[in-house]
Amino acid sequence: QVRVQESGGGSVQAGGSLRLSCAASGFSYSSYCMGWFRQAPGKEREGVAVIDNGGRTAYIDSVKGRFTITKDGAKNTLYLQMTSLKPEDTAMYYCAARPRGLFAACRTSPPDYNFWGQGTQVTVSS
Repeated sequence: QVRVQESGGGSVQAGGSLRLSCAASGFSYSSYCMGWFRQAPGKEREGVAVIDNGGRTAYIDSVKGRFTITKDGAKNTLYLQMTSLKPEDTAMYYCAARPRGLFAACRTSPPDYNFWGQGTQVTVSS
């Protein structure tokens, strides 16, 4: 059984930093996508950053240069380092994973992903 668990959310002032972590257990695919998604109140869930088993990454434009997604394959752990946080980054952040075809690129589209965590809240005050 696959289990995905996020941690590391919190409240910070604008300009601050946070690091989110995601532990995935029971997920043993050699070819996969993992990613961070967020959902603000009244808005649809959106992809923030994704990474594949080879370390290739993709980001949405609004976080490029501020957020960095990394992984520790040995620990099956995913990270999101967030810097220069803005009030518009306030949302529930979710970690998700899916197996991928050998030549398929990872996308930031939430419906692509099978396994989801419960989320961790990030609040950025101005």
